[in-house]
Amino acid sequence: MEKKTYYITTPIYYPSNKLHIGNAYTTVAADAMARFKRLTGYDVMFLTGTDEHGQKIERIAKEKGTTPKAYVDEIVAGIKDLWKLLNISYDRFIRTTDDYHERAVQEIFKKLYEKGDIYKGHYEGWYCTPCESFFTETQLVDGKCPDCGRPVELTKEEAYFFRMSKYQDRLLKHIEEHPDFIQPESRKNEMINNFLKPGLEDLCVSRTSFKWGIPVTFDENHVIYVWVDALSNYITALGYGSDDDTLYRKYWPADVHLVGKDIIRFHTIIWPIMLMALDLPLPKQVFGHGWLLVDGGKMSKSKGNVVDPVVLADHFGVDAIRYYLLREIPFGSDGLYNNEMFIKRINSDLANDLGNLVSRTLTMIEKYFGGVITEGRFEGEFDESLRKLAVETHSKVESLVDRLRISDAMDEIWKLISRANKYIDETMPWVLAKDEAQRDRLAGVLYNLTEAIRIVSILISSFMPDTSRKINEQFNFDADILTWDSIKEFGKTKTGVKVQRGELLFPRIDVEKKLAELDKIREEAMKQAQVAEKPKMEPIKEEITIDDFSKIDLRVVKVVECERIKGADKLLKLKVDLGGEIRQVVSGIAKHFTPEELVGKQVILVANLKPVKLRGVDSYGMILAASTPNKEKLLLATVDGEIETGAQVK
Repeated sequence: MEKKTYYITTPIYYPSNKLHIGNAYTTVAADAMARFKRLTGYDVMFLTGTDEHGQKIERIAKEKGTTPKAYVDEIVAGIKDLWKLLNISYDRFIRTTDDYHERAVQEIFKKLYEKGDIYKGHYEGWYCTPCESFFTETQLVDGKCPDCGRPVELTKEEAYFFRMSKYQDRLLKHIEEHPDFIQPESRKNEMINNFLKPGLEDLCVSRTSFKWGIPVTFDENHVIYVWVDALSNYITALGYGSDDDTLYRKYWPADVHLVGKDIIRFHTIIWPIMLMALDLPLPKQVFGHGWLLVDGGKMSKSKGNVVDPVVLADHFGVDAIRYYLLREIPFGSDGLYNNEMFIKRINSDLANDLGNLVSRTLTMIEKYFGGVITEGRFEGEFDESLRKLAVETHSKVESLVDRLRISDAMDEIWKLISRANKYIDETMPWVLAKDEAQRDRLAGVLYNLTEAIRIVSILISSFMPDTSRKINEQFNFDADILTWDSIKEFGKTKTGVKVQRGELLFPRIDVEKKLAELDKIREEAMKQAQVAEKPKMEPIKEEITIDDFSKIDLRVVKVVECERIKGADKLLKLKVDLGGEIRQVVSGIAKHFTPEELVGKQVILVANLKPVKLRGVDSYGMILAASTPNKEKLLLATVDGEIETGAQVK
């Protein structure tokens, strides 16, 4: 019989110099799901990748003196190294710069255009480059991006638009008829009440102000805007739009798109409407999980609270990271992280509970039976209680994982681990060992413990694969008793097999000592980051002589009038008092100052600059200002204290 299929995706990651543990959370969770589905007999496709186009990438590459492709190539290699370190078992890794993806996206765009769902117009609005998103005036928060809080730019350009509004009612109907389509429930309510019911605006889906993107085939001045490009990866990775769409026909629609709550709007509104317009099936579910919060807030380089998973792996091992992420964070909610919580979890759950159970059992088998698993006698309520829980746990775990309640599933596994530890205290093997007549009973107790550990090893294999492997190696379990079917029956462990105790799975950690080490590493990393991120000063121009400088006439002037120039986003028209003479000056400072805040200010004017005409307006001079290297901040040059207008600056 053909296996059932299961298709799970993570969002494709934006190339960043450093992925932190919060980024890793989504991929670790998806990996756990993919591994579990493989274990339980599914034919799995697990997709991840990178979203590599856009204005931000183009700008960064230019600043670094390289090409966008070369810039992203280096970062993608680092992302793949991190996924390898964290034991991520993806089946396909897509890059939006892959040729097959670009060709398929062009065909998708063309198909939507020919259908009349994409049309040409002009876009004017506020644009956040880091988020690659447009916003209306009312969507801004204190004049800044509502998602990331950074400054936005007023943009006007020719663009193609996607008729989102056309499919609004159809999408709302789909959500109502498929209650599990958006999960958890709180995210669904947010999408319905905040976006769909108030009404959708048509979506800008092309740009002309930069070139690093997929060209529109029938209008090459335009590149396809990031969300059409990026979201299409979920089908192009399967061969949709290519000569071989076998994988698409096999795995689509996706069983679940696993995304962070900050991008759920794109995946539950834009993406399904695109699919409707293409007459394609919608994914079965989009699950928007919460954030991993550090120091009470989302991880951010600017806050200095980024946690490096590579550092944690070096100090604690990969499975400790995977365990914490999957156990500590109720899926769908925000989770908390700090180093002390993390280390205490390792000591209590991994060292004391799991590690101690494995170590004590192996030690007693070696001490009392020469390291050989021996057939024994079973009796009493303690045996029955352990055996009953061991064979019941798998169904509880499977039911919870199917509902993406991974943290709850791991709670069930740890109930079995705790029961096995309690069983040791109840049966007291060390007492049985003193009575030769109880040797069979002692063998039975150790067999029960070994069998419980075998079942635990299978149950944790999707979440902590390295730990599961180490347990199997130490007990010398055969592969045929490590299948999902074998977990349903107690007593599969073979007798006569010799165990081989290895290193402790999770040695106890000195909390204070380790915290001090991590604090030192973090402080050093923050220092390096501050040095690395400090913007470079623009190069000093070639030398001039004092005679050259003396030709420049700088004067103190007062702004008496100021207004915006219609149709020019960056320009202001100022009237300035030059010692009784009123001059008109055009200045490109409109994005940094309002006309009202400039009136009355004393500024420095280059008074003998040859007049020019800007946007049809005459300008007689130049206002001096200083900007940061990244052009985000601008300050006007002025004088220290009041001085009469027309005074010369020397």
